[in-house]
Amino acid sequence: MINWLIDHWHIAQLIPMFAAQKITMELKNIASLSGKSGLFKIVSPTKSGVILESLDEAKTKLVTSSNQRVSILSEISIFTTTKEGNIPLLEVLKKIKKDFTGNLGVDANSEPKELKAFLKSVLPEYDEAKVYVSDMKKLVKWYGILSQYAPEVFETETENKKNPEEGKS
Repeated sequence: MINWLIDHWHIAQLIPMFAAQKITMELKNIASLSGKSGLFKIVSPTKSGVILESLDEAKTKLVTSSNQRVSILSEISIFTTTKEGNIPLLEVLKKIKKDFTGNLGVDANSEPKELKAFLKSVLPEYDEAKVYVSDMKKLVKWYGILSQYAPEVFETETENKKNPEEGKS
């Protein structure tokens, strides 16, 4: 019984320390789940799936199975007519943040014509034949969720890393 109390006392002492640390969220830690609206933080893998936590006030946790489609945001890109053929989602999100610091002027319920005009203003080279209105709606929804619950994803990686050329003579 005394060992149990000591162990739990240690854990209780560590909780405030971990709570004070700011955990940086990145797109590689955020997923979309087919059939569910919203975005989810990847908590941990399981033998046959992954544990997810909703990126909202509810913080609902759920366990996916191997037959559910989980898409990690860092692996998503948008089709373009450029030589590369696509652009990573993070670059598009950063461009939206840069160009539309506050109100996007559209939401997921906007008319298709408005959504297409919005994406054309952000990414003029998007492939109109391959990028559907449903994709545009997701982009707008995801931007709103990320802006509210994980704004640190918009920070550039280079801001957090030291330049390797510094200090060399």
